[in-house]
Parts: sequence; C-alpha cells; structure tokens
Amino acid sequence: MAALASAATREQPPEPRSDPRPERLRVLIGTDTYPPDVNGAAYFTARLARGLAARGHEVHVVCQSPDGPPHTARVDGVVEHRLRSMSSLVHETVRLALPPGAPGHLDRLIRRVRPHAVHVQNHFLVGRLLISAARRHRVPLVATNHFMPENLFNYLFVPEALRRPVGRVAWRDFRRALQGAEHVTTPTPTAAQLLLDQGFARPVEAVSCGIDLRRFHPPGDGAPRADLRERLGIPDRPTFAFVGRLDEEKRIVDLVRAVRRTTVDGAQLVLAGTGAQRGALERLAEEEGVADRVRFLGFVPHGDLPLVYRAADVFAIAGIAELQSIATLEAMASGLPVVAAEAMALPHLVEQGRNGYLYEPGSPDDLAKYLSAILASPEERSRMGAESRAMAARHDHERSLDRFERIYADVALRSSLRGG
Repeated sequence: MAALASAATREQPPEPRSDPRPERLRVLIGTDTYPPDVNGAAYFTARLARGLAARGHEVHVVCQSPDGPPHTARVDGVVEHRLRSMSSLVHETVRLALPPGAPGHLDRLIRRVRPHAVHVQNHFLVGRLLISAARRHRVPLVATNHFMPENLFNYLFVPEALRRPVGRVAWRDFRRALQGAEHVTTPTPTAAQLLLDQGFARPVEAVSCGIDLRRFHPPGDGAPRADLRERLGIPDRPTFAFVGRLDEEKRIVDLVRAVRRTTVDGAQLVLAGTGAQRGALERLAEEEGVADRVRFLGFVPHGDLPLVYRAADVFAIAGIAELQSIATLEAMASGLPVVAAEAMALPHLVEQGRNGYLYEPGSPDDLAKYLSAILASPEERSRMGAESRAMAARHDHERSLDRFERIYADVALRSSLRGG
C-alpha cells in the first residue's frame, strides 16, 4: 500500500507516446456546478471545456440549468446541455438538476455524440447520472475529485457531533461511485493521498487545475495600485485580500480578527465574494472595532476579478479544506505574496519565507504577525511576489490541458483495443 500511495500521488511529466490517438477528441463532461456558479470547481470545469474546444476538440458539458428550464446552447465553442433544475433550498447560489427524464436524455446524447471519453467532476446528481450512462454504453470514464465532506457540512447543517460519522458515510459513497473509473485525477498530491487514506484503492493522478497566466499577472507598468483601488472603491491603504465564497469552511473569521492585530497603520482587509457568512462577518468587524478597515466588495464580475489581486499587497487564505485553491493560484500569478493556513493542500502553493508564510490555522495572532512582516517591507513584497509568479508558472493551464488531452486519448485507445 505504501508503494501504491507513493506512485499514486507523485506528479510526473507525461512521456511522449507513439500510439495512434484521435486527432479530434469528442469529450462529454458532467458536473453539478458550472458558470454562472461561482466556485473553484465550476471555474476549472469551464476553463477545461473551453480550452479543449479552442484546441479544436468537440466538447459537450452536461450540467444544471441556472434558472430552472432545460435548454441547450453553444457558449465559447462548448455545447452546454442544461438539465431542468430547482433551488437546493440550502444555499442561494446552488441549484440541483432533477433526475426525472435525465437517464433517457443522457442515453440519447451519448449515442449521438459517441464520446471518446466521459469526464465527471463530481459524483453527486449529474455526475452520478453520467457515470451510470457511461457504464451502460461502455464509454471510458475519467473522474476528477474536488470533494471533501467538510465542504458540505455547512450547507447540509450537519451538527459538529455528527460530522465524523457523516464523513465516513460520504467517503464510502465516493468509493462506491467511482470504483469503475478508468482514470482518476485530483488537483494536488495531498488531495490524491487523501483519497488513498480514505480507502480509495485505485491510483490517483495529481493534475493541477491550472491558471491562465495571461489573464492573471502583476500590475507591471499599468495602473498603479492607488488607481486600481480607486476603481474598486476602496481606500489607498496597505491591503491584504481574499477572493472566494464567504462561507463557514473558508474560516474568514481568522482574516477579520487579524486586522486589528496587524502592526501596520491602517492595514485593511478586502473581501471579494458572496456567501452565507457575510452578515456574521460584518458584525464581527464591528465587534473587533475594524468595520472601517474591512471592505466587502460582494460579487465581482469575472472580467474585473484580476483587478482585485492587482490592487492588493498580500493575499490571505484561512481555509482548512482546500484541495488546491484556484484563488491562491490566481493571486500568485498576479505577483502577490501569500499568507495561508498550514492545512490540506495549501502548503503545496506556499513555501515558508519564499513566496509567503504558513500560519497556524485558527490563530489570528500568527496570521497578523506574517501579514505585518510583509506589509511593512516593500522589498519583501517585491521579492516574494516575484517568487509567487515564478511558482504559478508551473501551473499554466495549457499544461493541464495537455495532460487531459493525453488522458482522454489513452483511455479511448485502451477501450478500442478491448473492443469497447
């Protein structure tokens, strides 16, 4: 088992192959979250689908309708098959696809598209339906895991006392759902090892979610930070920022409590995103006496998101259930030092003293110490920011696209040799 774990979690560059591969792949991707949803898994899936389409492949995505009625549309070269949906009732931005009629629809879709591979991004409603359809039609199945039970506990109102047994049931269900996948990936070696630790007895490959280095980049010779802050409506002060959902598992209370503990005059926290915890965080800022130094930007349109990073001096992230963190990659690509909780996969992105610091989760004093050190030193910010950008280059999404192309072609080839 130790040898399996080592092999499964090791990131290796793909080797060139001489096997015949389809020049134009047909890929059917299934997901329960897709734009306009705002989360890392949705953004990754859209970037994957649109990136493959831009390379000339035929890409279809099955996902939930954002407003209820089913429909099909071509967006950025991708054919979106939106299933009828309803509100989840547990979160304002989460909608659930409705299973009635979906199996027959997926059967017809697979017969028409004849995909070389089906790629599911989760094992919930849409993912589970598509897994079953792929098995019925003997289409090779690729799966990417973005799941941890901790990311669902808040939405499902699971009491603290029940979270461990509920987590065990959730992992057992995960193992059962994906046991027949030909190839399983997840964003980081830590995330791959997590699956092995939870009893998933199959090799798991770490393939980064990737980042668009052309879209996310340092300010350079463009608008200075003061101008960028003015465009966002925030004061020109030493700034640390967080981009993401304002939900319980993100532990943003650490960030708010760190504000008054920083030793740099006027240091402010900028939060870009929406979520169930916003009201509680606003009250906490009042209690901490820093309401004037915690800025809530709310939802930031996708096109404006790079401005948030360029307007900041440091990026801070307190979550303890991150399997990679696309927001942290975006911040690094934007040339920001990072202070992150020393938890899950974040240490894969932050090297202590090189491009930032790792702090003890739940300790706003520890967080504030590192934020203060970076905010007080322009030289450190510049050096660490350059290191972040260099480290982010290893996660160029074009490399991730290269790898997924090879995975699809390989599983399709193996299927054809089996007579699938």
